[in-house]
Amino acid sequence: METDNGAPPRGLIIIATVIAVALAAGVAVFGLMAGKSEDIAAGPLPLVSVPAPQAGAPQCATLIAGIPTELTSNGQKLGVRDLAAPAPPSAIAWGDTDPVVLRCGLDAPPELTPTAQLRVIDGVQWLQVPGEVSATWFVVDRAVYIALTVPDTSGTGPLQEISAAVAKLPAVPLRF
Repeated sequence: METDNGAPPRGLIIIATVIAVALAAGVAVFGLMAGKSEDIAAGPLPLVSVPAPQAGAPQCATLIAGIPTELTSNGQKLGVRDLAAPAPPSAIAWGDTDPVVLRCGLDAPPELTPTAQLRVIDGVQWLQVPGEVSATWFVVDRAVYIALTVPDTSGTGPLQEISAAVAKLPAVPLRF
């Protein structure tokens, strides 16, 4: 099936082009779907190291040992997530795509002032530091500062469940 000049017929070229474009689009869509966050979340979670001078304190060890292995966020169960090496000491994370992250032994948050608004949950005083897509809540009335970073898509479940674990540590007066 050639034309007078030896080239394939124009209709055949159009059909071949449409098939090639459709195939390329299908491969692209499959690649995007296969590369979604499930693959990323399947591996260990890398956490940026932040100053945590008291991460080795006995209070952090006690807290981490008594922390729940599962948190509830908006009705979904979030399991403990492996952390990539080198993992920061006294840190733990739950969930895959938008993980909840706890760190113990941090420096005092600069936002903690005598006029800062605190929230009390299960006898634990928390200071909220909002972010762009998450909020970090600092426990400010224990011997060590503890931070819980919660995505904006989470409910209050993680904060309540961690409060129950933190409440087992003795309270101390606020330090400004």
